[in-house]
Amino acid sequence: MRKVQFAKNHFYHIFNRGVDKRKIFLNDSDRWRFLQGLFLFNDKETSANLLWQLERDHGTVNFRVLKDFFATQIKLRHPLVRIMADCLMPNHYHLLLEEVVDGGISRFMHKLGTGYTQYFNKKYERVGSLLQGPFKAVLVDNEIYLKYLLFYINVVNPNELREAKPSSEIEEIMEFAEEFPWATHQEYVGKRDSIIIDKGLLGGIFPTPETYREFTKEMLLGKKYETAKHLFLE
Repeated sequence: MRKVQFAKNHFYHIFNRGVDKRKIFLNDSDRWRFLQGLFLFNDKETSANLLWQLERDHGTVNFRVLKDFFATQIKLRHPLVRIMADCLMPNHYHLLLEEVVDGGISRFMHKLGTGYTQYFNKKYERVGSLLQGPFKAVLVDNEIYLKYLLFYINVVNPNELREAKPSSEIEEIMEFAEEFPWATHQEYVGKRDSIIIDKGLLGGIFPTPETYREFTKEMLLGKKYETAKHLFLE
């Protein structure tokens, strides 16, 4: 029995890593495939068949292909969750989700995990589990935690890959976050409009890129997130 019970209109930090801490993304093609799954599996009816169809008809699928394809569709989508943020690291991922229908997170994560594992195992000719057991989930139960978690996913986690460490220059950290394509910092600073992301409540908390940038700078200057690190540890 999972300790965290999911409930509609509540927010959750979802994360998982590779079994034995192995890498689950070996290249950008793998990362794109996972992002495509985030979008296509977030539907009550959508299955992997649609992803296969898109790749057959369009080749490599990216945000633009997805957006253009669904702009031509009459069929309405019925999302299971609201994906507010994501970050793909070499051996793990982070998601910030809001459940929008009863049972939505469980259904979505089952489809996502199964679909990506099947893709990875077929591509790299392996068998067995790819991820370290069931995904982990933590309830985000207040606005401060929600904002700190967004900062952690978009800025702190990607910064672990920055070659310039141990330098902690704020401008360098922010520049790296803005150029890092595998998290959602770019959506919040207005550099990218992803079909995957729905900011939801966070869109009201940060109504402009400037308000989000200012928050990010304040977090870095004050190092306030250091006091909440235990909330984000895997």
